[in-house]
Amino acid sequence: MRHLLSAADLDHQSAVRLLDRAAQLSVVSDRAVKKLPTLRGRTIANLFFEDSTRTRLSFEAAAKRLSADVITFTAKGSSVSKGESLKDTALTLEAMGAEVIVVRHGASGAAYRLAHSDWISASVVNAGDGTHEHPTQALLDAYTIRAHLRDGLGDLTDLRIVIVGDVLHSRVARSNVLLLSTLGATVTLVAPPTLVPVGVSSWPCAVTYDFDEALADADAVMMLRVQAERMSAAYFPSVHEYSRSYGLTDRRARLLSEHAIVLHPGPMNRGMEISADVADSPRSVVVDQVANGVSVRMAVLYEVFGARAEISPEGISHV
Repeated sequence: MRHLLSAADLDHQSAVRLLDRAAQLSVVSDRAVKKLPTLRGRTIANLFFEDSTRTRLSFEAAAKRLSADVITFTAKGSSVSKGESLKDTALTLEAMGAEVIVVRHGASGAAYRLAHSDWISASVVNAGDGTHEHPTQALLDAYTIRAHLRDGLGDLTDLRIVIVGDVLHSRVARSNVLLLSTLGATVTLVAPPTLVPVGVSSWPCAVTYDFDEALADADAVMMLRVQAERMSAAYFPSVHEYSRSYGLTDRRARLLSEHAIVLHPGPMNRGMEISADVADSPRSVVVDQVANGVSVRMAVLYEVFGARAEISPEGISHV
C-alpha cells in the first residue's frame, strides 16, 4: 500500500490485515517504554491546512511510537498565509527528507492530487480532504466496533451500523460507509433530507429519515457533528428542532439493544447531536476511538513504509 487516499483503496483482505496489525501494535501503549524501533531513521511530515486536534496528535504519536522523525506543519503561522501553494509546501517538506506526507486539506481531492502529481515521490496518507474522505477515521471506527462487538477478531459481517446526522458535509460518513460495507456490515444513514448528498443511492447503504425506527436493531450508532462551518444555507429550522428529530437523547438511547454502542468522531456538539448523558454513558466508546486511533495509524504508517522499502521487523514480531 503505497498511498492511502480513500477507504475504497482497501479490499476486505487488506482492511482486515490493517485491523489485525493495529491490534498487534496496540499493546505498545501498555508498555513502560511506548516505542518500537521499526521506523527509526524514517521521516514523516504532518501537513495540516485545516485545524485538527485528534487526527494530528494521533498521527504524531503513532509516528513517534514507531521511532520515526516527525515534521509537523500547520497552515496558521506558516507561509501559506503568504500565498504558498500545496505544491510548494509539499516540495519543501520532501526537501527536508519527508518520505510519507500525512495531509489534511479543505479541498476535496487534495490528497489524490498530491499523490498522483509529479511534484513529489513521497507516499501520501489522506487525513481528511474537504467533504470527501477520511479513511483512517473509518479504520479506527471499524477497529473500535470490532473490539467491542467481535472481541477484536475477524470482520463485521452481519452487524448493523447506523450513521446519523450531517452526512452531506461528512467525510467520515463517506469513508465509513465504504469501509464498513467492505467488512460485511449493513449500514444505514439517517439524516434530514437537506443533509443527504445527491447520488447517495449509489452508496452501499440504506437511507432513512426516521431515527427511532433505525435504532430498533442497531448494533452501533455513529453520531456525526453538525458542521456549521461548511454550511452556507439553512439546512434545518433550528438547533432545537434538529436535536428533537436527529439528536441521540436519553430517550432514544433506551431504544437501543443492551449490547449496542455509541460512537462519535469528535468534536462533539453536546446537547445538539448527542446529549451529555449519552456521551458519558457506558455505551459511549468515544474515548476508546481516540486511543485506538494511535494504534490504527501506527498500522497504516507501517504498511505504507513497507510498500516503499524494506523496513526492519525488529520489535514488531515481539511487540
